[in-house]
Amino acid sequence: MGNATVEVTSANFKQVAEKDGIVLLDWWAAWCGPCRAFAPTYEKVAAKHPDVTFGKIDTEANPDLAGAFDIRSIPTLMILRDKVLLFSQPGALPEAALEDLIRQVRALDMEKVRAELAAQQQKDAQRPA
Repeated sequence: MGNATVEVTSANFKQVAEKDGIVLLDWWAAWCGPCRAFAPTYEKVAAKHPDVTFGKIDTEANPDLAGAFDIRSIPTLMILRDKVLLFSQPGALPEAALEDLIRQVRALDMEKVRAELAAQQQKDAQRPA
């Protein structure tokens, strides 16, 4: 059995992040203790959800990506579904919390999410500068 997680770099970021379905991104670095502590949990949960993409982004190797996403502390976990960013939060999560997040993201009605996003964007566009 191969790795359950995908190494994400500047070269394949777009391809991974724009996949249909659920994509988790773990921003980490080798020198980061909490990142190393979170890694086995992330791998374990990834192995249980073969239909979900679990990506790992080394912020040291990809400073351009970390900068583009304004990653200020690691580990940071992002969750996208159908190319929509639904969750972004720094800090290592316990396994139960990570499982719960995945369950919540699976349960979302993406049509409704898209409608709410569109309404918010429209409201933002109408706001005077």
